[in-house]
Amino acid sequence: MIKRLIHLAACLIFISACANSRAVSDKPRIVATTTVIGDIAHQIAGDKIDLIILLKPGVDPHDYEPVPGDLQAISQAQIVFANGAGLERWLPKLIQSAGTTVKVVNVSEGLTLRTLTEGGATVTDPHLWFDVKNAQHYAEEIRDGLISIDSGNADAYRSNAQAYIDQLQQVDEWIVAQVSSLPVANRVLVTNHDTFGYFSQRYGFTILGTIFPTSGAEASPSAQQIAQLVDSIKQAKVRAVFTENTLNPDLANTIAQEAGVKVIDQLYTDSLGAPDSPAATYIDMMHYDVQTIVNALK
Repeated sequence: MIKRLIHLAACLIFISACANSRAVSDKPRIVATTTVIGDIAHQIAGDKIDLIILLKPGVDPHDYEPVPGDLQAISQAQIVFANGAGLERWLPKLIQSAGTTVKVVNVSEGLTLRTLTEGGATVTDPHLWFDVKNAQHYAEEIRDGLISIDSGNADAYRSNAQAYIDQLQQVDEWIVAQVSSLPVANRVLVTNHDTFGYFSQRYGFTILGTIFPTSGAEASPSAQQIAQLVDSIKQAKVRAVFTENTLNPDLANTIAQEAGVKVIDQLYTDSLGAPDSPAATYIDMMHYDVQTIVNALK
């Protein structure tokens, strides 16, 4: 990957020449790594910034490989908003290849992090946005980052951020109410990978197991692990297995069939959906996922 990025960096001379031939906007140039972070930044900044989101809808941030356009975006950015907590392991090399000292704000900075065990190693769980309280923190970090590079619009950023944080508070309360309608014994999740740790911790679910033992789909489970998970699903009388929009659902379908339960094959987790999807924004995603989970487990 390093060689690939070095090659991409060589393209910057040509890219910069092309960029200089176009009209330059006087708005701050902002980069967000993921669709979730990009949407929150858009809610706060609106049209006061030029925003580029590196990952497209449906792309898994764990396995992402930068493209030449990412180098151009990073090289021209005044600030980069990233999730942090180990999600964008490719970002430091990308910034280095772009030859820039751009300010990077990890919006998860200051939050309490969970850990996961992957392949015998302890790693940080980066999926903090599934606790809406953490998303409120993201909004605060993005607000402050925007003000640090564009103080002239500070009042607008503060006002928009507060309005959005208030909306998130309503979403959090709505989720609590939805989950309260579900019997405690039914609040059990089996998912493709361990995305819902913060969600479960905040809203009172138990994670029985995950299909893939690592983030993304880097390592497939053994036959023994699959058999154990099927047995656990049967014994716990789990009502559904959930898959995600960034991962292949085939193995989840097989496990659900062997366990005799239904499979829900389109939760949105590491990425928002396309503009015409039911998860075009972060708030839309939370509404859709929670309603889908609650309905499947009743």
